[in-house]
Amino acid sequence: VSGWSGPGLAFCASPGNAARALPAAVDIQPACLGLYCGRTVLSVNGSVETYGECGVCPRGQRTDDNKICRECLGSPDRYDWLYLGFMAMLPLVLHWFFIEWYSGKKSSSALLQHLTALLECGVAAVLTLLLSDPAGSLRIRSCRVKKLSDWYTMLYNPSPDYITTVHCTHEAVYPLYTIVFIYYAFCLVLMMLLRPLLVKKIACGLGRSDRFKSIYAALYFFPILTVLQAVGGGLLYYAFPYIILVLSLVTLAVYMSASEVEFFKDLLVRKKRLVVLFSHWLLHAYGIISISKLDKLEQDLPLLALVPAPALFYLMTAKYTEPSRILSEGGNGH
Repeated sequence: VSGWSGPGLAFCASPGNAARALPAAVDIQPACLGLYCGRTVLSVNGSVETYGECGVCPRGQRTDDNKICRECLGSPDRYDWLYLGFMAMLPLVLHWFFIEWYSGKKSSSALLQHLTALLECGVAAVLTLLLSDPAGSLRIRSCRVKKLSDWYTMLYNPSPDYITTVHCTHEAVYPLYTIVFIYYAFCLVLMMLLRPLLVKKIACGLGRSDRFKSIYAALYFFPILTVLQAVGGGLLYYAFPYIILVLSLVTLAVYMSASEVEFFKDLLVRKKRLVVLFSHWLLHAYGIISISKLDKLEQDLPLLALVPAPALFYLMTAKYTEPSRILSEGGNGH
């Protein structure tokens, strides 16, 4: 017999060739399947590492290019911090919106409630950072986000035999996914501890049924925010700068049209409108910074000059788009 071929192995029958081929066949190990499955490091003896079975990586670790679970030793970059800032601002902005919505025009308690909401979210953010690894420090260690699928590892559990599923779901973007849930939990607890007592004492201008409506609204939007982070965390990570820009423009236009702001003097007469305008400008600047990441200051900083442009454009063109004027001119034309 001059040779033999089989599945995955082919060699000539001479002794030298057999000696060279057999060890290669024996050294073959089963591959670690799945995009996020890895082998944990059991022990390290000098430069020699011993690995465990292929499976899920422990919390705080993710797989490297060789399918080995490695501890996350990096720190969030500027874009990661901007994303966490956006997720931290969401409950605060919603608190302020509903406090203003239900406080009434004559209520003097709105400002104190705004400050209390700011205090709640600020303390919740500090507590979340202090409890994150490394504990007791305001800095956190994290894994680098490489692609969108890193946020949805549960969708990439392999099924080698199409029957048994190997569960390798872990937080590949540690801790950007779970830290938001911890922050929301602290916000909710602090709100329930502080806000009812404050509202009961100072909300004298509101009726009994209205004074707690801003708190009831928070009990609705916190579960919504939690589901939004659980389902769309990865999408928000890549889209939040554009979401900020669009929402800041739309809400500013709606507010100005609802408040019938037409000229610059209308903003100067009522300080509240000026505060709302500056708040929208800050959000708009935050969105521009998130998109540019300020990688090149000489190119990115001039973009901040565009922040007041939408408001100025609205104020200069509002008198030409007033519905009553359009209707009257249309009637005169007929």
